[in-house]
Amino acid sequence: MSEKRRGGCLCGDVTYEISGNVSDAIACHCRQCAKTSGHFAVNFTCAPDQIEIADRGSLTWFRSSDDAERGFCNRCGSSLFWRSESEPDFYVAAGSLTPPTGIQLGQHIFVGSKSDYYGLDDDLPKSETV
Repeated sequence: MSEKRRGGCLCGDVTYEISGNVSDAIACHCRQCAKTSGHFAVNFTCAPDQIEIADRGSLTWFRSSDDAERGFCNRCGSSLFWRSESEPDFYVAAGSLTPPTGIQLGQHIFVGSKSDYYGLDDDLPKSETV
């Protein structure tokens, strides 16, 4: 039987269920993630066909670049998803999962863009870009 993970936004208007395996979480320190999350963003990936999204009309997609868009709840403001036309994976905000999550942080990306108010002192792999 596949493992099921559930999550959603703060107000509950957008919920989701994921079946099967997901990636380790990735901490992204790019400026776009910082602007949308208020800090760095931590996401994990799954295949698009693994996630089922239930939406009461609040899920909104914002085109954040020529290649990607971000999904958020337009009622409570929760940042939930990221998807790219050039990547097959579907990114889900790790903080939107209902614990226990069953995931762990695996790496940091875009560390060259991180802000100056925090450090990175864990032993996880770190990349200047992706």
